[in-house]
Amino acid sequence: MSTTTVGSHAAAHTREPNGALTFLRTYVFSIDHKVIGVQFLFSTLLWFVVGGLLALAVRWQLAWPWSEMPLVGRMLFSAEGGQISPEFYTMLVTMHASVMIFFVIIPILAGAFGNFLIPLMIGADDMAFPTLNMLSYWFMWPAFVCMIGSFFVEGGAAAAGWTGYPPLSSVRSAAPGSHLGQTLWLFGLIWVGVSSMMGSVNYMTTIIQMRAPGMTMFRLPMTIWAMFITAVLQAFALPVLTAALFMQLTDRLLGTGFFVPEGLIVNGESAGAGGGQPLLWQHLFWFYSHPAVYIMILPAMGMVSDMISCFARKPLFGYKPMVYSIAGIAGLGFIVWGHHMFMSGMNPALGMTFMVSTMMIALPSAIKTFNWLGTIWGARIQYTTPMLFALSFVSMFIIGGLSGIFMAATPVDIFIHDTYFIVGHIHYVLFGGTAFGVFGAIYFWFPKMFGRTMNEFWGKVHFLLSFIFFNGTFFTMHILGTTGFPRRYADPYHFEIFAPTQTLNQFMTICALGMGASQLIFVANFFYSLFYGPRCGRNPWHANSLEWQAPSPPGHGNFDFQPVVHRGPYEYSSPHAAEDYFPQTDPPVEGEGQAQHGH
Repeated sequence: MSTTTVGSHAAAHTREPNGALTFLRTYVFSIDHKVIGVQFLFSTLLWFVVGGLLALAVRWQLAWPWSEMPLVGRMLFSAEGGQISPEFYTMLVTMHASVMIFFVIIPILAGAFGNFLIPLMIGADDMAFPTLNMLSYWFMWPAFVCMIGSFFVEGGAAAAGWTGYPPLSSVRSAAPGSHLGQTLWLFGLIWVGVSSMMGSVNYMTTIIQMRAPGMTMFRLPMTIWAMFITAVLQAFALPVLTAALFMQLTDRLLGTGFFVPEGLIVNGESAGAGGGQPLLWQHLFWFYSHPAVYIMILPAMGMVSDMISCFARKPLFGYKPMVYSIAGIAGLGFIVWGHHMFMSGMNPALGMTFMVSTMMIALPSAIKTFNWLGTIWGARIQYTTPMLFALSFVSMFIIGGLSGIFMAATPVDIFIHDTYFIVGHIHYVLFGGTAFGVFGAIYFWFPKMFGRTMNEFWGKVHFLLSFIFFNGTFFTMHILGTTGFPRRYADPYHFEIFAPTQTLNQFMTICALGMGASQLIFVANFFYSLFYGPRCGRNPWHANSLEWQAPSPPGHGNFDFQPVVHRGPYEYSSPHAAEDYFPQTDPPVEGEGQAQHGH
């Protein structure tokens, strides 16, 4: 593929340098992709705290049901004597999942790391559309306000199930039990979708049109390939979810009948126009939300690939198969949404189609896993904090992926569908997988973002405690799930058969509290290093990709020279280089040959 360049590489930077701008334009309403990436990072880390506290409240209720919560119980639930009410428990489950997915995982991957890394790793001076990029961050703020405000409106935040299942969530707002919180939830997700769509358009355009001279598509790092394919997923899947959100809003506010069935009566009154299909919401929601699972994992896969190759000091095993496997995962992700609906009574032939297509996703996932293992096979591994998190990503992703194959089988899924087996599975993929990958990425690119390094000792302590407590919390959920232990129940022990499982839930809750406390080490390390960490040079990890050739932190325009790319990003331990790394910008040497990536 031919190299793509833009005029900004040949001409002087045309945008006004940050030094000539006001404080607001430099640090608040900035159009610099690096500042916007850091804004996303700090915002999502703050919401990570909120989502984690909601999860701990859920765990408290399951471990010691109807007991007073320590510290905050009386303040939050004075009318109930410091106890979580059944209605508030449902709200906790709904809002924990909503916050973690829409305000943490997706924006920290695409918003924070996508913004910061894409121009740097392709050799561009900024995003293709800087103003649109700024708006993609600030369009998140109406969503933040809606979600925060929903906790304080009458009736509380959304509690109709975290996916807002109709008809309960679609009845008109005037109907009893249909509170404002659900409407704010819908508006919040719409704003998140608008923000994500702005980002996806920007990322695709930037990667296609603004690569440095010599940077062919097959010289891109895996991080950029993953971000590019994720942006394509968002562009095709988000409009479906947005349409569904607007349809449910009109059901609630205008009395339309997209999802409200004929003859639905609430407290003796008609709930809406009727004639709608509640299952239509599930089809529309899951058509977006299963691709969203890969939106929440593919960027982490790309970043982990770069970290593993760097600290194994070896070329990434099977570069092109890795690219094709990411594309294959994305493509298959659009035809498997029905496996979330095996319990809906779908035609068995259709269910078989979704089952087989779901199992097929294991093939490109296995390619990636074996390529990661091939990369570290026989390697001189440097066990840095980022590498530890990257290796744990691989191991946790394998566990989560294997349990996913169980659920792909319709007969098995019918039994475990609404049990804690599902909760354990999704957390192995999205916490043990994505969150561990994000932690590794923060430790890895922190020097480039802030010009300082984080403390390695405390980083490894943070990793070790998080890894131990994570497995203590979520592996146990699979055991609970095989007993049929239900999710979304405030008091499963009401059923005598589940009474013996309370000890397991208490163990899980203690581990969850330990996992939450472990993040205090990360917070302290992050903010201390931000101001007092050792200063670093351009390339503290001796990595190959372009961002490590820019200053740390990069200035206005990113590079103080014109980057020209001569090879792929994974030429570690090359016999043609004096060191065990061979940056993409180093000029070619005699005998380098044509066998390297991108030739």
